[in-house]
Amino acid sequence: MRLHRLTITAFGPFGGTQAVDFDELSAAGLFLLHGPTGAGKTSVLDAVCYALYGSVPGARQGGGQGTTLRSDHAAPATRTEVTLRLTVAGRRLEVTRQPPWERPKKRGTGTTVDKAQTWLREYDATAGAWKDLSRSHQEIGEEITQLLGMSREQFCQVVLLPQGDFARFLRADAEARGKLLGRLFDTRRFADVEKRLAERRRATETRVREGDAALLADAHRMQQAAGDAMELPELAPGEPGLAEAVLSAAAVARSTAREQLTVAACRLAAAESAQAATGRALDDVRELARLQRRFADAREKAALLEQGAEAYRRAQALMERARKAEAVAPALELRESAEAEHRRAADAEARARALLPERFAGEGAAGLAAAARRAAEELGGLDSARRAERRLAELLDERTGLDRQERADADLLHEAEAWLDGWEETRAALQEQVDSAQRAASRAEQLAVRREPARQRLRAARLRDQLAEDTDRAVEQVRSVRQEALRAQQHWLELKEQRLTGIAAELAAQLTDGAPCAVCGATEHPAPARKVAGHVDREAEEQALAAYRRADAQRADQEQRLAAVREALAAASAEAGDTPTAHLAAEVEELEREYAHARSAAAELHSAQERLRQAGQEYERRVAARQEAAVRAAARVGHRERLDRERAALQQELDLARGELDSVAARAAQLQRRTALLTDAADAARVAEDTAQRLKDADARLADAAFRAGFETPQAAADALLDPAAHRELQHRLDAWQTEEAAVRAVLAEADTAAAAQEPRADVESAQRAADLAARRVRDAASAHDAAGRRCAELDRLSARAAEAVRRLGPLREEHDRVARMAGLTAGTSADNERRMRLESYVLAARLEQVAAAATVRLRRMSSGRYTLVHSDDRTGRGRSGLGLHVVDAWTGRERDTATLSGGETFFASLALALGLADVVTDEAGGVRLDTLFIDEGFGSLDDQTLDEVLDVLDSLRERDRSVGIVSHVPDLRRRIHAQLEVVKGRSGSVLRQRGTG
Repeated sequence: MRLHRLTITAFGPFGGTQAVDFDELSAAGLFLLHGPTGAGKTSVLDAVCYALYGSVPGARQGGGQGTTLRSDHAAPATRTEVTLRLTVAGRRLEVTRQPPWERPKKRGTGTTVDKAQTWLREYDATAGAWKDLSRSHQEIGEEITQLLGMSREQFCQVVLLPQGDFARFLRADAEARGKLLGRLFDTRRFADVEKRLAERRRATETRVREGDAALLADAHRMQQAAGDAMELPELAPGEPGLAEAVLSAAAVARSTAREQLTVAACRLAAAESAQAATGRALDDVRELARLQRRFADAREKAALLEQGAEAYRRAQALMERARKAEAVAPALELRESAEAEHRRAADAEARARALLPERFAGEGAAGLAAAARRAAEELGGLDSARRAERRLAELLDERTGLDRQERADADLLHEAEAWLDGWEETRAALQEQVDSAQRAASRAEQLAVRREPARQRLRAARLRDQLAEDTDRAVEQVRSVRQEALRAQQHWLELKEQRLTGIAAELAAQLTDGAPCAVCGATEHPAPARKVAGHVDREAEEQALAAYRRADAQRADQEQRLAAVREALAAASAEAGDTPTAHLAAEVEELEREYAHARSAAAELHSAQERLRQAGQEYERRVAARQEAAVRAAARVGHRERLDRERAALQQELDLARGELDSVAARAAQLQRRTALLTDAADAARVAEDTAQRLKDADARLADAAFRAGFETPQAAADALLDPAAHRELQHRLDAWQTEEAAVRAVLAEADTAAAAQEPRADVESAQRAADLAARRVRDAASAHDAAGRRCAELDRLSARAAEAVRRLGPLREEHDRVARMAGLTAGTSADNERRMRLESYVLAARLEQVAAAATVRLRRMSSGRYTLVHSDDRTGRGRSGLGLHVVDAWTGRERDTATLSGGETFFASLALALGLADVVTDEAGGVRLDTLFIDEGFGSLDDQTLDEVLDVLDSLRERDRSVGIVSHVPDLRRRIHAQLEVVKGRSGSVLRQRGTG
């Protein structure tokens, strides 16, 4: 990963827009970022982290990102933005991030909140332009993390090297080191394995206990279901004999329950027979009581109908008068409609006349229409004046356009002259870029010929190393399967010998009294041989023989695989030779780096040629534009004079047409309003006259219709009308009276009802009590029968479940023992784990050992060969082992704790540790190159000699094509490091000043 350019706007202490050219700073390998305290040195690193990951390092995140990142010095309308251009994994990318911000509203007062935005672009060398990849926060975050191969925490630890953290790391205990290394190397999967095994151990233990408890719980449920028919032994979960005792007691309880079910079935049949007889008697009594009530109800209803006969006749008369009035209803509705229409027309006429001047108050409809026609004729005479007014506006716009064109031509001439003055220098620089790209293309072709042979030899070396390891493993596996085959053969021979020894007992088991012996032929067998403990039968012997044959076949397969691996190893060794793989990898890496550098430079050839061609076209365009501007300036003089003469003539014509108003449009609008008002008033007057005549005609038709229907006045006909609801209610009353009368007559004429009325009164209550008593006896018998059936079913179900539980408990207990051993081993609590080292700690210890080895390479140079970092597996106190870190002092030959180092020694030891950790984490992340590193503070604790040695180590990083930025305010570093980025703070915010190697 290499940084190229960083642009910051309204971010942290920077109120405006600031840019950092990392390509210029990185040219010397080392560059210094300095400035006074609080100026914003760390904010530059925060901007890099924010551009990549959308957040700043954890210690400086604060609350909401949008508010803490924005500069207090920024203008209200300036949005916070960070843009970073970088190259990673051979791709040149540009990331732009804008956090959410509260900006002033474009309309009105107050503020509004804009959402955060992110852009990701990639430079297409073929097209010579940037292309958009994504605007999704999630997609961009996943893409950057995948390319870098590091999380934000890892990036801040290995690229933005915080020296204070590594000084604490040197003095920390094993627990603190484990937390830091766990974040960097992401060993959560190993911790998850520990957690998963512990959870499985607890789960299997719980399942075993639950199995015992469930078995005992089922036994208690069976006891509750069986009642006194089952005796449960007093045994706790896990005690021997529990399953047999429960199953035996359940069998006794099931037998007793089936006998009780048979007795309950007999009692239920007798009770159901008695209930059927009482039910038939109750039905007969209820039918007699129903007929007697029906006859009495009909007699009462007949008396009530006789009392309401007079009201029925009055309702019939009212209904007849309403039917006559319905003939007058259309005329009534027509008269009401005509009256309402006349009122609306009169109101409309009054409103229209109120808008007219007083001189039109006495005019009728014809007079108002004539006045409207006169106003329309005057309005039509203004068309010529409108055209003149539009032409005058066009002349003014054309004159303004001439002035604007004159100013534009002046600016164009000035810009063309300025550009043409620097043409020769621009052309020479572009030609040099084309020549440089052509030389790089030739170099790339030469390197391409050497790449594939070097790659092929490296692949063979890696295959050689892998096959060597496979050979060692195969040898060990062959040795193991040979031993296993010998053990299986020995076991089979032992079983065969034991079977031959006890073959007499096996033959004696087939003897029967009176039958001859297969060996001696005797028919009497006074003392046949008996099987002793451990007797081996034919099946056991055959199983042992089959196991031996399988082991021998596996041995043959492993020996054949070993031969194949050795043959492949010989072929790979012949192709790769004896050169170490690391040396070949370094050669390939250097060759690839040179080839990539040449290809990158050669990729600029097309774009450089294109830029030169475009510059030539731009030169010709500028010359032509300058000539065209001069021609347009001469033509504008005569055109301007013609426009002035035409404008004077049009202005005179418009003054006559406008009159007292400001414009022809105002005069036309006045006449349009007058014409519309007069027309509306004339129409309203005609409508009012028509509606008055229609109302008069409706009154005459209504009077005639009322007389023909038999009413003295139209009002009498209106009073006789019924609304739909009243009409329906009256008709319903008449229909109900008639229906009720017919129903009563039909009931009194029924023969069965009349005969039942002559019988004695039915005693329903006595019959009901007898039926209820019989039903209660049936329910009791059915309840007893159902209870007995449920008891049998429940005992059968619980017995089957108990038997199944006993069968499942065996495998569960074996699984629990196996998982418990594995969980104890990975958690460091097992006796097999001598160092009490957890699985995650074991992995982290291996990583720490790699970090210590990588850090020692630089620490020896910084300390003039005095100090070496070593990893220790020793336990400290009662804690677990695996994460110890010591320093070996070559002057004394003793190993001591890193906490005993002085301040300066602690700094360069932590610096070496940080650089070593960066290398290891980079390899762990998939070999992503980190070409740009930053080191934050700590140089003030070093003397001059040690500072020189530390800078030499940092300067050596350039051998790996790296650039290192040192963040410090130590004055001596400004004299030693020429490439500098200075942060200058002021009242209006901080600014950046950049100085390269020149």
